[in-house]
Amino acid sequence: MADSARPAALPSPAPRVDVWMCDLARSSEDVAALAAALSPAEHARAARFGRPELRARYVVGRATLRSLLGRRLGVAPGAVVIERGRRGRPQVAGAPGLDFNVSHTRGVAVFGIATSGRIGVDIEHEAREVNVAGIARKFMSPREQSALAALAEEARRRTLLRLWTCKEAMSKATGDALSAPFRRLDVELAPALRLVDGPAPYTASRWRLLPVEIPGGYLATVALWHEQAPP
Repeated sequence: MADSARPAALPSPAPRVDVWMCDLARSSEDVAALAAALSPAEHARAARFGRPELRARYVVGRATLRSLLGRRLGVAPGAVVIERGRRGRPQVAGAPGLDFNVSHTRGVAVFGIATSGRIGVDIEHEAREVNVAGIARKFMSPREQSALAALAEEARRRTLLRLWTCKEAMSKATGDALSAPFRRLDVELAPALRLVDGPAPYTASRWRLLPVEIPGGYLATVALWHEQAPP
């Protein structure tokens, strides 16, 4: 893997969880070198991107993921077999105790790998402009909507973005994506991130929500899901 594409390790938010970030902007030479690690299916997907910059970002992101997984498994990036699991969620073949997730925004990607339970990650930039009222009505619980309404405009936008990263990370851990019951996921941000309530499989006792420290004005959240109740 090209040195300029090496991801930066971030502070681990919890035991047995590692997080990295990388800039997806690379030279054409780097992109060509990184593409050698991709599978035929990944090459086919890259070719479907209509814009060259989007295609290059996909190649860099996928090659970086393969490099991180390969290091963990002790194999070359190109030898990592990524397959579709339940609900189409990607997983590493032959490594049942290893789970991963990826999120990206503004040309930056964040990668999470866990060896205990399922992991979801989501990243947003704190400066992102969003339709706070519309998103709150569609995706936030009644309690969250009331809490947001009590805040000043700027605090309301930033709080909504943090809530969104929590819910999106959980939906990625389960594989539900946008079909997750977002309005029924009641999240608390203080004194710590916490799922207060939700329908199965979003049972509060089986989830941990953890902020990730990322420089540059980014907000990121890791969601850890234990499908079985702890002993």
